[in-house]
Amino acid sequence: MSARVRRRVGKCGALVTLMALATAAGAQPIADPLAATGRWSVYAHGNAPLPPMGWNSWNAFTSDIDEDKLMASARVIVESGLAAKGYRYIDIDDGWWLKRRASDGRMLIRTSTFPSAATADGNTSFRSLTDRLHAMGLKAGIYSDIGRNSCGQVFTSTFPNQPEGSVAEREVGLYGHVDQDIALYFAEWGFDLIKVDACGIRGLPASDPRVRAGQYRALDPLIDVDSLGRTKVAAVRALYEEVGQALVRHNVDNDYVFSLCLWGSADSRAWSKAVGNMSRTSEDISPTWNRMLHNLDSVAHRPLYAHPGSWNDPDMLFVGTGEFDMAHPVEARSHMALWAMVNAPLMIGFDLRKASPDLLAILGNPQVIALNQDPAGNQAVLAYDSDDVQIFVKTLASGDKAVAVLNRTATATEAMLTADHLKYLADRPITLTEIWQGSVLTFTRERKFTLKPHETMLFLAKGERRLANGQFLSEQPARVNPAVDGVLVPEADPQVHRTSLPWRGTRGGGERPQYGGWGGARLDTTPYGQALSVAGRHFDTGLGILANSRVEVRNDGFRRFVTQVGVDDSARGRQSPVTFAVYGDGKLLARSKPMRAGDAAQRLDVSVTGTKLIELIARAPAWERFPDPVTWGEAALLR
Repeated sequence: MSARVRRRVGKCGALVTLMALATAAGAQPIADPLAATGRWSVYAHGNAPLPPMGWNSWNAFTSDIDEDKLMASARVIVESGLAAKGYRYIDIDDGWWLKRRASDGRMLIRTSTFPSAATADGNTSFRSLTDRLHAMGLKAGIYSDIGRNSCGQVFTSTFPNQPEGSVAEREVGLYGHVDQDIALYFAEWGFDLIKVDACGIRGLPASDPRVRAGQYRALDPLIDVDSLGRTKVAAVRALYEEVGQALVRHNVDNDYVFSLCLWGSADSRAWSKAVGNMSRTSEDISPTWNRMLHNLDSVAHRPLYAHPGSWNDPDMLFVGTGEFDMAHPVEARSHMALWAMVNAPLMIGFDLRKASPDLLAILGNPQVIALNQDPAGNQAVLAYDSDDVQIFVKTLASGDKAVAVLNRTATATEAMLTADHLKYLADRPITLTEIWQGSVLTFTRERKFTLKPHETMLFLAKGERRLANGQFLSEQPARVNPAVDGVLVPEADPQVHRTSLPWRGTRGGGERPQYGGWGGARLDTTPYGQALSVAGRHFDTGLGILANSRVEVRNDGFRRFVTQVGVDDSARGRQSPVTFAVYGDGKLLARSKPMRAGDAAQRLDVSVTGTKLIELIARAPAWERFPDPVTWGEAALLR
């Protein structure tokens, strides 16, 4: 571990923190976070142009994983045809390790459960296992922790296959061994993915009874899941960046996936898209409807924070288990459909040795998988949002749209799908093809549906676009990156559905909002979920963001960028003027006059012909602790 990371990082000033979060992995902070860079800053390493798909051992087996279970699941993936449909990663989660050898720090594998890892020299190796998986056309994933100790050691120590040996030998996490371990796992053992948990920097303060008893060494927690204010955000990011840099060094072909698993903590929403290929957005999923809603909500309002190469991860699929088993087919299909719509990595968490044909049919539905793997990479945007019904709309590479109408409740309900939800012309025919059954219907203006309890209706939609010669930014979140979203003080998002944690029940005062994201960039709403409005003029589409923000927009042949800009009517401070500027490949193309709350929206119509990267900057003269929302109304790219 580098000296830079070893040093304890104290609380940074707000501007310093913002500068750090505005910088891509490995780059130097820029003096002005709002200065146009002409550079797309989403993670550019690894191999995840589409959401990764595969199988992970944890949900089915926790740490009770062995070679027979793993290879049996791999064979089902291949023989069932799931591999041919994209499920390729076979990931070993917690439970594979024996210890870290004291003499040289080398990680040793538990050969009693992975017998093929035994070697004559005692070093142990997973190369035989990864070679077999590769020969089957699959890829191999492994698990570690960013701290000294694993999640199993910190939180599930009664589970099987815990590391053995002295205190030092049981320190199986990456902390202090990043380059050594990454070289071992990728260059020597041949893995293709690593999932890096964060329990080791969360749960072992000096006051912990296990630390005081000498079972573990103390590691001052960098993460406090109950408090963003007590979490050392910059230090957490630095640890994950160090892993990312080691992955680049030891994967000369760039063929790897870096999976961050810090459960939405440490304001990872703001920076993980610049550090890894996929990032967990919430605590672990459980096989219940309410916990599925919790995980869904942790990504539903943040499509601008996921892009090809770096995806939001609401955790693994629990299709086949609990309230998503084959006795609950409506819920199972909903879970699968929603994960497809939000571009979640599709990681099966079921003991596939027990999979029925009906279960395999849900997991392997080619039309649903196609939505998840659509090459445009647009995460679905919420066109309608409530505690009862949600409507998700995703623009596909073909130009058509996918729509999911979700009944979140346990009672039947009605929902109206409108042309406006789809951004189609209301007086022209709209055709819907139901994805699970293939039925087709046509309507104009609006269509009422009756949904069963927990049902998600899933359609492909065709119609005439409201914007015939281009696309609204809200139709193409994959090409829009809030490099600096104006949030100086991370705040927990109160819109995530809260339920009793399975491992805690109703002990304590209840699950509090805990995931940073409140105030982040949003599509078709303000950062706080209100309607976009400037001087009384309502915009049903646009980009809502805070002042002192910079947004990158990829351009691949559009000729004009148009928008109506202003300080949103929901602004509370209403004192500072905001100047809106549009840059192309780092050069100024247009600038508004300084605008105050109550000023009428100003139209910007900018030629972007030949420009590869457009940057939208909303600058106020002072860095306010809680900046005012601003609106890029009707923001669109035109041919």
